[in-house]
Amino acid sequence: MPTSRKPAAPKRDVKARPAKPVTLRRASAAAPSLDSCACIADLEAIAKRKLPRPHYDYYAGGAEDELTLDANREAFRKIFIRPRALVDVSRIDTGTTVLGTSISMPVMVAPTAYQKLAHPDGELATARAAGQSRTLMVASTIATHDLESIAKAAGGPLWFQLYVPPERNIARDLARRAEAAGYRALCLTVDTPQLGRRERDVRNGFTLPPDVRMMNFEGAHRDMPRRAPPGTSAMAAYSMALLDPSLTWDAIAWLKSETKLPIIVKGIIAGDDARLAAESGAAAVIVSNHGGRQLDACEPTLAALPHVVEAAAGRIEVYLDGGVRRGTDVIKAIALGARAVLVGRPVIWGLAAGGQAGAHRALEMLREELILAMKLSGCPRIQGLGPEFIAGP
Repeated sequence: MPTSRKPAAPKRDVKARPAKPVTLRRASAAAPSLDSCACIADLEAIAKRKLPRPHYDYYAGGAEDELTLDANREAFRKIFIRPRALVDVSRIDTGTTVLGTSISMPVMVAPTAYQKLAHPDGELATARAAGQSRTLMVASTIATHDLESIAKAAGGPLWFQLYVPPERNIARDLARRAEAAGYRALCLTVDTPQLGRRERDVRNGFTLPPDVRMMNFEGAHRDMPRRAPPGTSAMAAYSMALLDPSLTWDAIAWLKSETKLPIIVKGIIAGDDARLAAESGAAAVIVSNHGGRQLDACEPTLAALPHVVEAAAGRIEVYLDGGVRRGTDVIKAIALGARAVLVGRPVIWGLAAGGQAGAHRALEMLREELILAMKLSGCPRIQGLGPEFIAGP
């Protein structure tokens, strides 16, 4: 008998269902926390996100093609550390002195202008952060808080960076105010007879917001023009009134006649100029090319350092700024003869990322890296670093 089959069910017309959309989790728009930052570059990444482009470029940029800006960093990359083995590094001493002032590490805060562009508390936050880290801050002539307010906020020692305008009475008054407020030295900046051409600022038409003013000056000198002339920046045009291109070495003797504070000459690259600084009565020099913001194609500071140290011949102290981003950079500079280094942009990135806490974090990052590098180099005391720890050109 034939087997009876159950008739097949009619085929259903199945329409294709639309695919369920996949929801991708978006990265948080919030900036990372300070605690999540591993190095200075991480602080800079936060600062770059938070700051308006013209303000970030003002701090980050250099002159013209930015050859010197890049060369300052590249010079550190060409130098290597030659560590020693089997040295007791159970205790590390990073402390040193600068012109007789004790600081907890050979890292000081360089003078940086217009800090309110980075954070509303500006130089006050930076001064507090430097005090927390038990190191020294150099306050800028072109600060957005007056030098007396910075001195009141500071928990540590201060130096005052000085530009000399054509009207020398302005510089004299600033020097006397700094002395009265408790600053311990004057840093005479000598690499700016005219402002370098900072092309990022030209492209951005950089000028100051209405609430950001140069508070160390009275009257017309306090406010920068709000519009930039064609082909330049407002700051470049304004600086002509603040900088004296006729300044010569006799300015040191003149300053010494106006104040009891020691004079530090900032902006030295040539060894012969270090010798002249010593002969003119300076107490110290800072090997500096203004962070690559003045003469482009200028020699990087780390390359210039040994020549300056040799010419100084122990008569004056030698410091360095420009390109320092790591604790290993500090070791290299100290081993080549600098007594201490100054950092500007790293502290500004911290300030922009988190105010006083961010600036303090930047300094402590450098301290932590320095301690680690000293341990791994087999050098327990900062004074023990010398050229024998260095390999490279």
